[in-house]
Amino acid sequence: MRLLITLFLLAFAQIFMNIAHASPRPAVNIVHHKAEKSPSREDERRKRRTTKAPTEKKVRETPQKKSRLASIKKIRLKKRESERKTETSKPLHTESVAEKKSHPTRLSSLRERKLVAERSEENRIRLRRLAEERRRDERKLSYRERKHYGRKSRSELHRIASENDKPLHLSKKQLAEFHKVRATAMAKLMDQLGKPYLWGGTSPRTGFDCSGLVWYAYKDLVNYKLPRTANEMFHMRDAAPVSRDRLQRGDLVFFHIRGHRGADHVGVYLGGGKFIQSPRTGEDIHISELADSYWRRHYLGARRMMTPSTIR
Repeated sequence: MRLLITLFLLAFAQIFMNIAHASPRPAVNIVHHKAEKSPSREDERRKRRTTKAPTEKKVRETPQKKSRLASIKKIRLKKRESERKTETSKPLHTESVAEKKSHPTRLSSLRERKLVAERSEENRIRLRRLAEERRRDERKLSYRERKHYGRKSRSELHRIASENDKPLHLSKKQLAEFHKVRATAMAKLMDQLGKPYLWGGTSPRTGFDCSGLVWYAYKDLVNYKLPRTANEMFHMRDAAPVSRDRLQRGDLVFFHIRGHRGADHVGVYLGGGKFIQSPRTGEDIHISELADSYWRRHYLGARRMMTPSTIR
């Protein structure tokens, strides 16, 4: 009985499947599917398509065309040769008008740079020349243009003794008086040995600086106004310049020690290559050797302040 039931069910199912396959199917909407296609896929497909390059059509050249081309080539060659000749005939620094028209901005900038460079170089040379001229003028500053002290006019006797360094013909009385005055000055200087240095000092009670010591020794013995500083003494009108190999007792020796120009230290020559000085703060008045390397290196010059015509 069970077997019959199962067979019946199987037959019924087979009939149902046959009816389902035999029934008509609904039509597919092709347009709808086409519309649903994404545009990105279409673009990708177009990119993938390889486009064939258009083939150049070979043109057959007739003999007339060949002759025309040859004549055109000849004309071009002639033009090039003429241009080369004109370029070679022109100077190197000039440029053609076409080139100038093609790049006027570049040419103007180059010209401006050249002008600026030339002007800067000219300014540098001019400034150097001016500096050199100033230095020469300062070095060649005449004796008359400097600041002078003492009398406005010198006697002929003093002028000959100072400039030519010739001995004066004096009487015994004049010589004795001159030696006496010079000995007085030397004695005043030697009495100050061991006194302390004092900047601006001019008295034996307080001390002396270098120019104060000279001023104290000579101020009452010469017949002109004695300046106070070393540089003024060096440029004094009544002090005659003396060479180093002709120094005498009582001559002033000047030195240039600091950075500024002119004399900034002074001493009095005692003879035998020695001079008395008041050197600097912390040291006393003492005698030094003129041949010492330090003083020889800073030596500036000498002046003769005391002569028979300048003593009182």
